[in-house]
Amino acid sequence: MLIDRYTHPEMGKLWREGYEYDRWLEVELAVAEVMAERGELPAKALLEIREKAKVNPTRIAEIEKTVRHDLIAFLQAVVEEVGEAGKYLHLGLTSSDVKDTALSLVLRDSGELLLKDLADLRSALVKRALESKDVVMVGRTHGVHAEPLTFGLKLVLWIAEIDRQSERLQQAIESIRVGKISGAVGTYANVSPEIEEEVCEHLGLKPAYVSNQILQRDRHAHYVTTLALIGCTLEKMTTEIRNLQRTDILEVEEPFAKGQKGSSAMPHKRNPIISEQVAGMSRLLRGNALAAMENVALWHERDMTHSSVERVILPDSNILLDHMLRQMTWIINGLKIHADNMKSNLLKTYGFTSSQRVLLALVDKGCMREDAYSWVQQAAFKAWEEGKELRHVLLEIPEVMNYLTPEDLETLSDWSYHLKHTDDVFKRLGLIKA
Repeated sequence: MLIDRYTHPEMGKLWREGYEYDRWLEVELAVAEVMAERGELPAKALLEIREKAKVNPTRIAEIEKTVRHDLIAFLQAVVEEVGEAGKYLHLGLTSSDVKDTALSLVLRDSGELLLKDLADLRSALVKRALESKDVVMVGRTHGVHAEPLTFGLKLVLWIAEIDRQSERLQQAIESIRVGKISGAVGTYANVSPEIEEEVCEHLGLKPAYVSNQILQRDRHAHYVTTLALIGCTLEKMTTEIRNLQRTDILEVEEPFAKGQKGSSAMPHKRNPIISEQVAGMSRLLRGNALAAMENVALWHERDMTHSSVERVILPDSNILLDHMLRQMTWIINGLKIHADNMKSNLLKTYGFTSSQRVLLALVDKGCMREDAYSWVQQAAFKAWEEGKELRHVLLEIPEVMNYLTPEDLETLSDWSYHLKHTDDVFKRLGLIKA
């Protein structure tokens, strides 16, 4: 499991050492109850099992040293507690009936926690997007100034992506919300499909339509790759924040707590370390996703190559993403938005951001597009070299002035034109009323 500094209590308890034993017992008890209801297990034995069955991790560890099989060690330790009635536990089952079904319970609960984290992040993004809906900044492509937009619109883009990721996670949870009580190699030779259906219903799971010795690992790969994809979105967001926090841009800054220090050598530093942490952790998630995909192809009805891998990647991926989402929400809630710097940076390129408007206006007046493009490009390059406003240089080009007036150029430089449909995007996501 990951180091404690990245583990939060709610998620951590689902993956703490020994928690899987509680879920194994939950599955074993569910099977016993269903069998008792069907008359396949004495009611008196069920009462004794319910009363006495408990998990003793220390004893399980002692037994496992000898038997070298965790589920057998678990069963032996539980039977020691239960006594004679313990012989009715695990009837007709194979180890993976218990372990895989229990794992589905843990993944389901972990996924539900992550959905809550995503909802919290979305709420933070919505709040900040509405606050900055009219905060004008320059849009950049290839790192170069393009056209104006608002910071709120940038955040709305992230909100829409979080919504898609929430949908994907819900689908992944549904894919893993299955159980298997079909016995060795999945033939139901010693336990009936009806028992499987009733046990799964009791546990809040769906029975797998078909299984062999295990639940098929495409389900787990779907889940882990979904977590990795969510991590990609968080990395995308933090990469943008880190770029916008660069000293020569400084349009936003992640929170910097009272008493926090940025450098052991340079007291002036306020570094985007949490954004960097989240970006770095996304690499771990992608690595785990690859390992999960490697687990899909197993020998015949099963082998054990997936087991050791999952002991690492499943707790780590869930704990990691839980931490990353919490950190991202903290960043967004406390993000400093420097609107004055955004406006100042927009002004650095002498009105180049209106170049497309001028081009289109020339075409609208009857000019050939290639000619218009050439004249505006020539004017932009000259304006950059001489440090002049684009509209002032355009006034010096006779070909342009054959089509446009000085008043036209003044109007074409108005930023509000670029932002006239910003509210429509907010309305699409239901952030403001239509």
